[in-house]
Amino acid sequence: MSQKIMIEQVTRIEGHAKVSIILNDDGAVQDAQVHVTQVRGFEKFVQGRPFYEMPSLTARTCGICPVSHLVASSKACDQILAVRIPTTAIALRRIINLGQIIQSHALNFFYLSSPDLLLGMDGDPAKRNMFGMLDKHPQVVRDGIRLRQFGQQVIERLANKRIHPSWIVPGGVASPIDATTRDQILSEIPEVLGIITRTLDWYKKSLNDYQEYIRTFANFPSLFMGLVTKEGRLEHYHGNLRVVTARGSVLADQLAPDEYESFIGEAVEPYTYLKSPYYKPLGYDDGMYRVGPLARLNVANECGTPQADQELAEFHCLDKGAVLSSFHYHYARLIEILYGIERIQQLLNEPDILSDNVRAHAEVNNYEGIGVSEAPRGTLFHHYKVNEDGIIQSANLIIASGNNNLAMNKGVLQAARYYVRPEKLTEGMLNRVEAVIRAFDPCLACSTHADGHMAMQIEMLDPDGKLIDTLTRE
Repeated sequence: MSQKIMIEQVTRIEGHAKVSIILNDDGAVQDAQVHVTQVRGFEKFVQGRPFYEMPSLTARTCGICPVSHLVASSKACDQILAVRIPTTAIALRRIINLGQIIQSHALNFFYLSSPDLLLGMDGDPAKRNMFGMLDKHPQVVRDGIRLRQFGQQVIERLANKRIHPSWIVPGGVASPIDATTRDQILSEIPEVLGIITRTLDWYKKSLNDYQEYIRTFANFPSLFMGLVTKEGRLEHYHGNLRVVTARGSVLADQLAPDEYESFIGEAVEPYTYLKSPYYKPLGYDDGMYRVGPLARLNVANECGTPQADQELAEFHCLDKGAVLSSFHYHYARLIEILYGIERIQQLLNEPDILSDNVRAHAEVNNYEGIGVSEAPRGTLFHHYKVNEDGIIQSANLIIASGNNNLAMNKGVLQAARYYVRPEKLTEGMLNRVEAVIRAFDPCLACSTHADGHMAMQIEMLDPDGKLIDTLTRE
């Protein structure tokens, strides 16, 4: 008889998930599945709302990266208005999005993943956390807190709120930036550049210590997808999509985000509420792709900032083709933090950054809008259809974490087969399986999706906790 090992709650991720590890009759790992147990109903309950409410509404899908949804949603609304966004508004949107990426990447690397890297996968779970890090590696903790603070303050200084700001609006942004705010951010650039440079130095020197994890953490051939400029440069706000193969060759380039339905399919599986997108031309099995910082560095020819370009050149030397190990998501996040800081500095020094012209106004001119941008975890799609009054008739969201679902499941299976020994099961074995999920940094609160009815079980208990009755809906 086959057996099942359950990790009932994956720790140190955003949202809730559990993992099933299925053993065959011989006790070997046969399969593994990541179960995302939350339901995101935004596509349904936004129907009937005015389109201009969508940025603020959809930002509520996530408290970690609300700015990402504000950006993609507002870009979809821009298309409904059919307006040309002022140049300064585009620059300000780019800045706040980069602030979001910096703070989110710092959260994953320093808060969620570094305890495994610096305290050990087999470390005491009671101490394998930020408090244990504070005891053993206080400078690393301070650096992580400062980088995350910088990113959050960029958001707050531009939008007056760190979480769920309503500053990004259809047609641009709600208000310009003033000289004092610009100068405050610029004055902190040297400090945070020093921190991320120092972090990259020690991380690169430690890579030899992680060779086993590099080899076994979702290390396999797949496609990679991300936005790039026309020149193939790293892009987070606006561009076209590039798909590269495991060998690093370009499979498809300059794919128009507006036409995503022609090349991205969305499948559902019975064991999870998380959708499984795939590259349509290759089909469901072969069309598995990865997104996010690892994918963005794999598809980009260059970053466009001096220090990040140097780091990208070193990063590309890790493999002959694309960098395949998902363990290197950690490395890629650090490079993107560096890029984000440098790029914010460039944008704040643009001559028209203080312009008051930051919003275009119009009525409904199109009945459909598609907004695509790069969130911290990968490519994010917002697709709306409205009537003549601008009321949402339908909405489809492909959340960044969902794009990685197929690869994340395959990675969990790879790690489980390598590490899990059911005859002598240890917490450290299961923590390694969880660590594969942390490498992807899924944001499951905003990426889950239900197809049809949600399975539900209601239990009625007496005052002593005895089960009286159960009602189940499949």
